[in-house]
Amino acid sequence: MMRYLEGLSAIAEAYDGFVFDLWGVVHDGVQPYDGALQCMRNLRGRPVLLLSNAPRRAHSVQQTLRGLGIDDTLYTDILTSGEATWQALRDRTDPWFASLGRRVYHLGPHRDRGVFDGVGMFAAATPAEADLLLNTGPDDTREAGTLEDFLPELEASLAAGLKMICANPDLEIVRAGQRILCAGRLAAWYEANGGDVRWIGKPDPAIYAAALSMLKLSPGRVLAVGDSLRTDISGARAAGLDSLWVLGGIHDAELGGDADAAERLADAAGLRPIAVLQHLWW
Repeated sequence: MMRYLEGLSAIAEAYDGFVFDLWGVVHDGVQPYDGALQCMRNLRGRPVLLLSNAPRRAHSVQQTLRGLGIDDTLYTDILTSGEATWQALRDRTDPWFASLGRRVYHLGPHRDRGVFDGVGMFAAATPAEADLLLNTGPDDTREAGTLEDFLPELEASLAAGLKMICANPDLEIVRAGQRILCAGRLAAWYEANGGDVRWIGKPDPAIYAAALSMLKLSPGRVLAVGDSLRTDISGARAAGLDSLWVLGGIHDAELGGDADAAERLADAAGLRPIAVLQHLWW
């Protein structure tokens, strides 16, 4: 049986540092979850890194957190999939990135363009004019909310032979109770139809290696806290970290706080977090 906790305090002393997911653990996109900020205050003195699949630079996410009332003093650092993407485009030490051209067709909202600003990239108006496809997720300023709405751009990108960077592996998020399509769903379609996709972010162990380097801790001394089996819990396992599964995030509607149902779902995925809790409480 998985251990069901009333709060993080039950196991916190066993770890020297923590990796927290943001959306679904600390906040719901509109406001922090009840108890999450107090929990983070109680961890002061031990490093807490916020690891997010947000397709934006870390400083941009930090500004968003401040707007939600999540103070800088509550955590040590932020690493986002958008930041990791920006670094990979800047450095081009990976052969896959080194092979990319400089003209990018951006599939995503304008606010995400910081992911390729300042790294010698230029926006292309159409896939036919581009060297690569940067997917940061559906543009929520457009009247489009389903995969089918984006098929013309995806199909045109396939026809142009564009490699895709997926800067947010999440399939969907829940914002204030509403499910919203994410970049990962578009990337999964692209890959299934023959496209070459590089996924940046959780569950890739590479982003956990970067997180551990920032924390300056070994995997065995760090607890990863997340709400998604597919990204947070499987990613932590692949990176050798213990994980704590928060049930009240992306899986809340299907689980309804049922610990037995959670165990069945984890078993079906071949995953075993060390414990579960409903929300990030102390």
